[in-house]
Amino acid sequence: MKYMLLIWNRPGFVEALTEQERNEIFGAVDEIMKELTASGELVGGQALADPSQTRTVRLAGDRAEITDGPFLESKEQFAGYLTVDCDSPERAAEIAAGWPDVRRGLGVLEVRPVMGDGGTEM
Repeated sequence: MKYMLLIWNRPGFVEALTEQERNEIFGAVDEIMKELTASGELVGGQALADPSQTRTVRLAGDRAEITDGPFLESKEQFAGYLTVDCDSPERAAEIAAGWPDVRRGLGVLEVRPVMGDGGTEM
């Protein structure tokens, strides 16, 4: 089963870290990615651009309204995602628990099953 691990971070947290802390975090991410590639569990993933580049689209009356920014009621912003293909939701949560941002209290990862083309998983 495929799972999407949604990465949420506080905006600007990287800038508040020392160079050593940044190197440790990004090094740990590289190690996790290598391990997931070697195990065959990595499907893909990407970091996202700064939230200031976000546009939100929602219905306003009878038309779509486009506004700047994510405008979420949260300290964290959606920062990226990782898609893994593993045997159980517990394994997906284990991968998320090992993510450096989670281990250091800098962010959270949300684990969501990815629906197949038929959408029958709901």
